[in-house]
Amino acid sequence: MIDPEVFALDFDEYLARVAVLTDEILIPAEEEMVAAGAVPEHVLRALARHGLFGVSIPRRLGGLEWNMTQQVALTMEFTRASCVYRSRFSTVIGLCSQAILDHGTDAQREGLLPKMAAGEHITAFALTEPEAGSDAASLTTTARRVDDGWRIDGSKRYITNAHWADELVVFARTGEASEGAAGVTAFLVPRGAEGVTTRLPSRMNGHAEAPVAEIELVDVRVDDSAILGGQVGKGFAAALRGINHARLHVAATCVGQSTRMLEETARHLSERRQFGAPLADLGAVQADLGRCFADLEAARALTVEAARAFDTGTVPRHRIAAAKLFASEMAGRVADRCVQLLGGEGIVGDHPVPRMWRDVRALRIYEGSSPVHERNLGRAVTRQVRLDGTLPDTYRVTRGPADAA
Repeated sequence: MIDPEVFALDFDEYLARVAVLTDEILIPAEEEMVAAGAVPEHVLRALARHGLFGVSIPRRLGGLEWNMTQQVALTMEFTRASCVYRSRFSTVIGLCSQAILDHGTDAQREGLLPKMAAGEHITAFALTEPEAGSDAASLTTTARRVDDGWRIDGSKRYITNAHWADELVVFARTGEASEGAAGVTAFLVPRGAEGVTTRLPSRMNGHAEAPVAEIELVDVRVDDSAILGGQVGKGFAAALRGINHARLHVAATCVGQSTRMLEETARHLSERRQFGAPLADLGAVQADLGRCFADLEAARALTVEAARAFDTGTVPRHRIAAAKLFASEMAGRVADRCVQLLGGEGIVGDHPVPRMWRDVRALRIYEGSSPVHERNLGRAVTRQVRLDGTLPDTYRVTRGPADAA
């Protein structure tokens, strides 16, 4: 549960407390986590005590209710530590809580969100399938009407937190349409329900301590109260609400990870001497560090600006997609340069940067892969320019007929 003292903190005080958590608990526990192959229980308890499972959930429902700009600042802070930690609560604060908050019934919100905010009820977002990843609208999991409710059958893949979740938000096709967003419904399914099984992968190339899982749903029975919001065929609206929230968190995660990698690398280069001087004094090394810093600050600015736009009340989905695309590609560039600058330390031993290099690679795939975002943003640009001559989510000052000379 959340330490009651946390609720009395203003945001700056809370951010400072999270910085202490990062420096004194999360970063020191990274090697313990790697050795155990899982996030230690004492770390999960610390995350819950500090309220990190509840940062996006309203106070009336047990959370801390920080706005998106504040959530982004928090994410940039706690993801200076391994992004594996964030994986353990990411589906609670983004994908699942926001779908339940905006699209759930009062009973679903009041029954689930307080437990989620306290870190006592873990949720997983079961959308992706073996043949429906980037093309999520092609999902084939079905939910068919039966006398006492619904029967769900299908498979899900690459689902974060599925193996230890208490509740699954399962997207299934309920309509006649065999493809597309029409007829997709979201169901709240207990992971312990009869017919639900989860399976961990044999190997994870990055994020090994918080592996994704596969889900099999065979003759899983639920009643009408399991339908998110009680609305049949409206599941994709709920999915997009959670996904846009989560994409901005991923962009902020890339900034936090890159900050740590660049700090660790610069420290090493300042201490490592070659040819009678610190490596950091070499012009070529300084040029690489400068490019990394410029990339990092560009991603930070883009992510913060998208968060500010989000807080005005309109979800700027194209800016969010651009932030996620740029920040994740930036993290890859920074990670690669840092490993190169570390030399032998980058491939041998326990230095944190090569581990982070492996972990951030996944961020170009999570919440929409880079090629998909590039294609979708390109389509949005041409569509909007044809419509009114501006770019999507434009910053331009637009003029109405009365403004024309």
